[in-house]
Amino acid sequence: MQETVRNCAAHNIKIGAHPGLPDLQGFGRREMKLSPEELTAITIYQVGALKGFLDRENLPLHHVKPHGVLYGMMCRDYEVAKAVMLGIPKGVPVFGLAGTNMEKAARDLGIPFWAELYGDVKYRADGSLVIERKKQAWELEEVERHVSQQVLTQSVTAVDGTVVELPLGDYPVTICCHSDSPGCVGIIGKTREVVDRFNRERDGGS
Repeated sequence: MQETVRNCAAHNIKIGAHPGLPDLQGFGRREMKLSPEELTAITIYQVGALKGFLDRENLPLHHVKPHGVLYGMMCRDYEVAKAVMLGIPKGVPVFGLAGTNMEKAARDLGIPFWAELYGDVKYRADGSLVIERKKQAWELEEVERHVSQQVLTQSVTAVDGTVVELPLGDYPVTICCHSDSPGCVGIIGKTREVVDRFNRERDGGS
């Protein structure tokens, strides 16, 4: 964590915490039943660990983004979302899926919310994410179509072929790409290419 924090500082990258379930073997991608108190506690614990390294380097915590299956649990279950968000330091934004219990809990608790899109995660017809234990490879042309549709139309084609609306509202928008996806550097590059093109066109080509 210390090395990562210092590398981010050297390259002017904003740093966020990524708390998840205490599932080391499954990398936080297997569901666990925890009480609201436990969910709040593990969030405080994990965010606090990163915060300790940030404080030593005089760097701010930019955001918190829940990890893996915990993210999906928060989308489905308001009480889970609320419990996790009670562990987030005051004033720190949370990244989440708009139109779900994550957004509702953030709004109810007064936590700044950023709507999240995905470069390398597929969606189901109900708008939920397909959380894979092991990431599958993506063709770059598929990444471009996937990201372009989300950015340009605020919608996505689900795994069954249906088009799902993505309610981004007026929130700041962030796009997630995973480092354990095969070919992750290419995925990130293609996603950035789509976003840069969108921003140029939005700003009148400047």
